[in-house]
This record gives sequence, structure tokens and C-alpha cells, in this order.
Amino acid sequence: MLITGQERNNIYWDKMVSLICTLQDHRDEVNWCAFSPTLLATCSGDKTIRIYNTNDFSELPFSPLSGHGYGVHCCSFSVCGIYLVTCSTDASTIIWSMATGEVTAKLEHPGRSPVRVCSLSPYSSLLLSGASDGTLALWDFHTKKLRKSKAVTESTVTACCFTPCGQMFVTGCTSGDIKVWDLDMKQLYAEKDAHDMGVTCCQFAPQFDIDLSSVEFRLASCGQDSQLKVWIVSQHGAAACEMKLLHTLTGQSAPVLSCAFSSDGELLVSGSVDKTATVYNASDGVLLHTLKRHESFVTVCAFSPTLPLMATGSMDKKVNVWRIADGDSGQAESRNPSCQGAGRKLPGHSRLLVSDWSEEDVLAWLNEEGLEELVTTFTTNNIDGPELLCLTKETMASELSIESVGLRGKVLRKVEALKAELTGLDAPDEFLCPITREVMKDPVIAADGYSYEREAIESWISAKNRSSPMTNLPLPTTLVMPNRSLKTAIGRWTVTQ
Repeated sequence: MLITGQERNNIYWDKMVSLICTLQDHRDEVNWCAFSPTLLATCSGDKTIRIYNTNDFSELPFSPLSGHGYGVHCCSFSVCGIYLVTCSTDASTIIWSMATGEVTAKLEHPGRSPVRVCSLSPYSSLLLSGASDGTLALWDFHTKKLRKSKAVTESTVTACCFTPCGQMFVTGCTSGDIKVWDLDMKQLYAEKDAHDMGVTCCQFAPQFDIDLSSVEFRLASCGQDSQLKVWIVSQHGAAACEMKLLHTLTGQSAPVLSCAFSSDGELLVSGSVDKTATVYNASDGVLLHTLKRHESFVTVCAFSPTLPLMATGSMDKKVNVWRIADGDSGQAESRNPSCQGAGRKLPGHSRLLVSDWSEEDVLAWLNEEGLEELVTTFTTNNIDGPELLCLTKETMASELSIESVGLRGKVLRKVEALKAELTGLDAPDEFLCPITREVMKDPVIAADGYSYEREAIESWISAKNRSSPMTNLPLPTTLVMPNRSLKTAIGRWTVTQ
């Protein structure tokens, strides 16, 4: 039987890519993933960022990070992984220390518009943030001062990334244009309608070609037109710049939401609304593999800069971690036992309401959350589920004799996260406010036809956001009306929980 080149590639890659880990800690859709040399960061609509060690995919002690008021859209590590940058609908970009998990700076976007995307330059000297109002902010990363801000489109900025040399950057937007800029925010080139109905993501390959007169970069972009495109971006002299289309890849049947090059520039991966992640040979655009292990839209893809690992995130709230190995290495079929089920709740207590937990369930939870030092104290005081939920800083100090203020605070944060996770675990999506992603208590209908928590949408509007949080189109009026039928339905659902 004759085997075609495409079939040979598929056979080869069946042996090369294996799912080694599924992380299921987020309570809402996963919006972005990013690798450092030793860490994996994931961010979500649940307003948190989770940090994992890539050795065994255990969560770091200070994870999850909670500092954003609304969903977190994007995250990016500094070159050595010392810092992590995240951005959110709350109009802020936060810089976190990866040594302590603490906030080192919080940057408010000019105009207080929701920040959709952020990117660090290759040497971590500059930080870009793009917003829903079409503005782009360029920050000095070391001084945390705004270097320049400019409206670069009349639509929403959905993508931005620096060239590998750090001397230029590109932006993509919901109108479909891709533009090339220098560091003074002077437009060097514009590719009109690069993607029909909008650009969703773009990324440069780490490598580039240079000669005496020009430099060439490879840029991947994807969009609502269900296409993944590879471009050659050329710069000739000090200002002349152009883009030429190299490949148009159509391996997915629905809008393509994310794309990423491997660290060696040989592979290109994309995630789609069709629930797949596709891996291509970046040089010739040949489809090598289609991964079908997500239950909803694949929103993000990322490669590790140092390890043969790839991560895909989805609206199914999961992050899949894949190993990429040589076809003859024998590693592709093996799985890392230390990360099987990483991020999942332990069997037993995960199937119960916290109020039904036994003392043994609480002890299992302590061990899972890295609080082993409290096992003896909790055992001595017979702490079960109901008592765990009633703990306060005062009772932990006076009744449990936990002297460390930091440890008491850590326990309370873990308990609050547990409450929040289990409260909204099975809530129908229509019961969740699109802004806060929490079960609504006082739902109202806005002029865009969507229902929101009253306090959340009023806060959104009072911050001078006259556009819809869902469509980004102008709101004809800022008046809201009570959604009594939805409130009744939520009330009935709540009683049954």
C-alpha cells in the first residue's frame, strides 16, 4: 500500500505527541497560558492566575494569584521567568514576582478601558498592553512608567507581539488589520483585512534572517475566518517595511483563536472553536497532527522555551499539557506519573459538599493544599467540614493556637477559594454574570440584551465604559432593567443546591 507524505507525517506524529497532564483548577474558561523556563502560568475568567512547576505540575504555594477584579485575559513571563505580567477587563496590567507571588506594580491603562492583551519585549525592557477602546500603551518595564499611549485602531486590540530583536511590534484587531510599528509608535506597515471578521492572535517565530540590507521575520496570525496564516515581515533600512503572505493554513473548520511557534521555530500550533489544536511544520505548512482532547473551544496554545512541552487551554476550564518527543525515543507513549491528575481534587472529598466532609476529608485537603504542618493541630481539635467553613483568624489564633499570622491568612485564602469553587461548580452559565463570572443576585438587562449583576454593570458604566462588555459596541443607553424571570430561576436553582 502506498503511503503519502501526509500519512507518513501523521503516523510519525502519533508517536511524538502525548497528553501527560490535565490541569482542572480553574472555575471558568482558560484564556491564556504561558511558559517560563521552569513554570507554567494559566489565567482565566474566574479572575485568578495559577502557577505550576513544570517538573511535576504541582501548584506553587502562593498560587492562585488573586489581584484582578474581573476576568484575566492574557499573561506573559519576563525572559528569565522572574516576573509575570497579566491583564484584565478591570483595565489594569499587573506585574507579579514569581519568587513570592506578590504584586510589584499595578499599571492602570490610559482611559480605563478593559485590557485584552499584553506582551513583553524579548529582553523584558518594554511592556505592551492593548485595550478594547483601540488604544495601545507602551511601558518602560523597569521604571513602570508609561512611555507612550496611542489609539492604533477604531476597534478592539486583540493581539500584540514584539519582533525577536525587540525593535518593532505588531498589533491585530477585531477589524481584521495587522499593523507594524516602531518603538516610537510610528506605523511602518498595515495589512488591511489580513483576517476577515477579525484577528485573534499573532506571534513571531524566535528566529530571524539578516543580511547587509534587510532583516526578515516570520509572523503567524489567526482569526475569525478559520485561517492560520504565516507571513514574512521584512524591514529594509531604517523605515521601509513590508509583509508578504507565505502560507494560508486551513486545517481547522471554525475560527482559530490562538497560535504559537515552538522555541526552535520548527513547529506551529493553533487552537480553534472546533475544539481542536493542530500542529504544523512551520517551514512548509504541512499539517502534522490534530489533537482532540478538549470538550470546548481551544482558546490558547503555548510552547515551553526550554522543555519539549506544549500546553493548550480551553473554555472547558481545562489545561492539557503535552509532551513532544522524537518518534523513536519511546517517550511519546509514556506518561509522567507525578502529574497524572495534577490540579484535580482528591477522590473522596471532591464528591461531597464541604459541609459533609469528615475529619479525614479535611486532613486530605490539608495535604493537597500544602498545609501538612497543620495536620496534627486539626486532628487534635477534630476539625471537620462544617468547622473548617467557620474558621476565622481569631478562632485559629485563640482556639487552635496557630501563632503565625501568615499561616492563618493562607488557610483562610484556601478556604475562601474552596467555598467559591464549590459554590459555582455546577451553576448554569446563564446564571453567571459575564463580568464577574459569579452567580447573579440582582440580575439586570442592559441595552445590549445581555444580563449582568446590577452592581457589576453599573460599576462598568460609571468607569466611563459606554460600550457593551460582551460585544464592545456602543450602548444606546446606560439604563438597565431588572430581569425578574432570571432572578426567580436563579433562586429556584439555589434552593436545590
